[in-house]
Amino acid sequence: MLEALRRIDLNLLLTLHALLLERHVTRASVRLHKSQPAVSHALAQLRRHFDDPLLIRRDGQLVLTARAQSLLDPLETALRHLNDLVGPSAFEPTCSVTRFRLGLSDYASHRVLPKLVRHVRHHAPGVDLAVSQASRESMMAQLADGELDVALGIFPEPAQHIQIQTLFAEHFVSLADVGTLPDPGGMTLAQWLERPHVMLALRPDANEEIERVLARMGVRRRVAVALPHWSAAIELIAGTDLILTVASWSVGELARYPTLRTFDPPLALPVLSYQQAWHSRRESDPANRWMRQAIADCSRAD
Repeated sequence: MLEALRRIDLNLLLTLHALLLERHVTRASVRLHKSQPAVSHALAQLRRHFDDPLLIRRDGQLVLTARAQSLLDPLETALRHLNDLVGPSAFEPTCSVTRFRLGLSDYASHRVLPKLVRHVRHHAPGVDLAVSQASRESMMAQLADGELDVALGIFPEPAQHIQIQTLFAEHFVSLADVGTLPDPGGMTLAQWLERPHVMLALRPDANEEIERVLARMGVRRRVAVALPHWSAAIELIAGTDLILTVASWSVGELARYPTLRTFDPPLALPVLSYQQAWHSRRESDPANRWMRQAIADCSRAD
């Protein structure tokens, strides 16, 4: 083991880690605060050491080889143990300079992110947030690949090695133009199914919670509009016969839309457990723990 360690500069392992996470030489150089030529030179050394290209170009972007993919978990484990050995035992938010990569839905970006940004700016001014949006399946894959530090969403079937914490519960409400409601109190299931619906999903063919309930009932609804943006979805309802069924907080204050009314959906939809997820390799990382606690604190109702 010692002979193997003597053959490689440990700084190269830090560069390898950045390259495997970023999958881009320029982004890795920014992450490491090094020049791009220096990182390119280090990549060449790493390729010789491992006798593998590690990163190959496919469809215009760099992807990991099988060998590189197999290195990611043990490399992160080794670096974490080394950091525990020689580095600080705790994350110091007031003086730390780092970046967290968060996966957030459109909904979470409106409900959680504003409070989280204010919290970070106040308690950890050197911390940057890089936010992306993806389907829950993609976020699971990005956590596994080390591309995300924390993801927020609904994860009923988390992937292996993914840790989950429930942040809060939500329930569904339906929304329609009051002029199209047959009864101020709502609709029967038959009336609800007869109407065209707006579906919130990143993919138009997504099999979300509502579709799964309808499938178990042996019925279907007509999705006239499918889109990923909840704020735009609400604006589609006024003056139309469309129905939108979403998490209750998404509807918010309807003062801007005086003709819109909410009502209980005429079917038994599940309570939504909104969660944060992270890979088990980040479980004991002090910085990741701090961010998860910050997210939990900022997710609580005022």
